[in-house]
Amino acid sequence: MISSARARTVANLAAASSLALLLGACGGGMSLPSFSSSSPPPEAEPGTGPEMPASIRADEIVGRWGLASFQNPADRARTEAAARSQCKNPYVIGSGTSGGVVMHLADQATPQELRLKGSPSGKNYIGPAGPTPGEQDREIVSFDGRVLITRFIDKDAATRYGNMVYVRCAPRA
Repeated sequence: MISSARARTVANLAAASSLALLLGACGGGMSLPSFSSSSPPPEAEPGTGPEMPASIRADEIVGRWGLASFQNPADRARTEAAARSQCKNPYVIGSGTSGGVVMHLADQATPQELRLKGSPSGKNYIGPAGPTPGEQDREIVSFDGRVLITRFIDKDAATRYGNMVYVRCAPRA
């Protein structure tokens, strides 16, 4: 297990890295608006189209889940059993106000509403609004209604978290 001091250090480093990236992106200088009509309208970013709907609905993954992760695919069955045993302290995927799901992003302490997004290749993703797949998205590797397996798109997060296995907890009696 990771100690809370180490987790806090990792979270602080992630926040500092994100801030550095944001500040670096602001270095383009300031441009004043043009009032002439000679400039063409801005074009949409290439490769960014409207979001495709996912083949999995948000209400299908809302609920209480046991959670564990694995790096080695040979450990999947053992990890599913470990996730099932976590139902005494379940990870709750909530329903969002805009039709999404409420989950954590990698290295974020506060959950937020995320979208289920499809792709032309037929893969499904969970992540914030934006291009699919985005760096903060996680790919839904498999889902059968009972077991959900996801993997982060960001290589660093994928290395640290591995394949996340969510096993649906039985309804409360």
